[in-house]
Amino acid sequence: MLVSGKLMRCLRCPVAYHTGEVCVAAGSEMLTPTTIICTNHFSPKKGYSHHSHVNVSWCFVCSKGGQLLCCESCPAAFHPDCLNIAMPDGSWFCNDCRAGKKPKYRDIIWVKLGNYRWWPAEIHHPRNIPTNIQHLRHEIGEFPVFFFGSKDYFWTHQGRVFPYMEGDRGSRFQKNGIGKVFKNALLEAETRFKEIKMEREAKEAQENNRKPPPYKYIKINKPCGRVQVYTADVSEIPKCNCKPTDEKPCGFESECLNRMLMYECHPQVCPNAERCCNQDFTKRHYPETKIIKTAGKGWGLVALRDIKKGEFVNEYIGELIDEEECRSRIKYYQENDITHFYMLTIDKDRIIDAGPKGNYSRFMNHSCQPNCETQKWTVNGDTRVGLFAVCDIPAGTELTFNYNLDCLGNEKTVCRCGAPNCSGFLGDRPKASGFQAAEPKGKKAKKKVKKRRTRNEGKESEDECFRCGDGGQLVLCDKKSCTKAFHLSCLDRTKRPFGRWDCPWHHCDVCGKPSEAFCQLCPNSFCKNHQEGALRPWLHTGQLCCQEHDDP
Repeated sequence: MLVSGKLMRCLRCPVAYHTGEVCVAAGSEMLTPTTIICTNHFSPKKGYSHHSHVNVSWCFVCSKGGQLLCCESCPAAFHPDCLNIAMPDGSWFCNDCRAGKKPKYRDIIWVKLGNYRWWPAEIHHPRNIPTNIQHLRHEIGEFPVFFFGSKDYFWTHQGRVFPYMEGDRGSRFQKNGIGKVFKNALLEAETRFKEIKMEREAKEAQENNRKPPPYKYIKINKPCGRVQVYTADVSEIPKCNCKPTDEKPCGFESECLNRMLMYECHPQVCPNAERCCNQDFTKRHYPETKIIKTAGKGWGLVALRDIKKGEFVNEYIGELIDEEECRSRIKYYQENDITHFYMLTIDKDRIIDAGPKGNYSRFMNHSCQPNCETQKWTVNGDTRVGLFAVCDIPAGTELTFNYNLDCLGNEKTVCRCGAPNCSGFLGDRPKASGFQAAEPKGKKAKKKVKKRRTRNEGKESEDECFRCGDGGQLVLCDKKSCTKAFHLSCLDRTKRPFGRWDCPWHHCDVCGKPSEAFCQLCPNSFCKNHQEGALRPWLHTGQLCCQEHDDP
């Protein structure tokens, strides 16, 4: 998090945190208001069993056991296949530890002590615990934890704790004795987690309501690194057939040849010179807009005057980066839990990133039923991206466009656009109405599945799209046991997914979490919380199917 403010710095290494308790790692030793010794200098003592590092016995992705890749710094463990990597040689650290993430005060965590099970607890600041606990022997890097259920305290360190997540239930427990205490501990942890979460969300909402997150306003695209901005010779720019006598020559309601071909006129070439109305990109003729705080969607952009269908709304402006820089930024965002992306592809070599720098267009939200669309225009020999109204937009209406998002990784982002045809998740195809949406899936059940060998994994994948049942160029699911394949168009994508990709069959249609119940006739599936009543046997074959399919 890049925020200005006073820092306290470690005397032994370059680590620094903002002053206060919000950012500092739990277990750091405070020397003065501006100096600390950070937790990187924790040194386990020989013979102290609770100083040893311990890993969980299950994968943090799939929750199953087996051969695990264990982090050397925290209890995290993963199957290499779940991370889509090979088993590395030597020591290995998880993404959170490589990014420098540490437990913080007031975090709800799971902690391992002696032979006891993993137990829910809260990290307390040393000054907020009983005096006798303060005086217990502890080292730099250790912090006190308060055990839910038992009300006990103990000093521990990063190698024996991992974050509690909403909905965690722990392993099975008995209904009496220690099992009853553990059950009470789970209830207390859940209540305390929600309480702290609500406090933080209220504080964030209060801060976010004041003004939009910081960015640098720019008027034209800024190339980064080796990326180039192209300029055409005036002799190469096409001349339109509009007449100077027209009321609004080359306007968006005219029959300007350049406008039809998405070329902007040049004042030295166009017969209408400065009267030409097809120079919106160059002259930045944007209708007046305002940044607002929306309900449930963060910041948005509204029109302050009526906008006609086909009218130029804004240009999508930002830093011009290449694919290598794009991948580097995405990796950084993922490792630092940055969930807002502002990237838009111009061509195979250039991408606009409006995150750090941009104009008001970066605040336009996604909608499955948008009132604007992106168009690629040629302006003075270079490709530029403009936003144009697809319908008449009254003043006071929020401006939106369809992101056509290519999902990064396997987690889906819930769509909050509220449109009647909302797909539920960014990147999914908007829903059709009535029987038309289910009809292709019904046809799909009658086809014979053909198999073919693919890649070098030894896995067989289907030759036909699981959504529409037709063949052609397909995208294959990367999940080891899944043979499903899809057309890019059936996924509402324009290019192949980035990195490891799990197909829609593995994500709940309601909440996006991993699915446990699957329709055998279409990509619909459901998680543990939403599977009840969602599937039934299909009379034709006896296979489980969702409610979208009629019995024959």
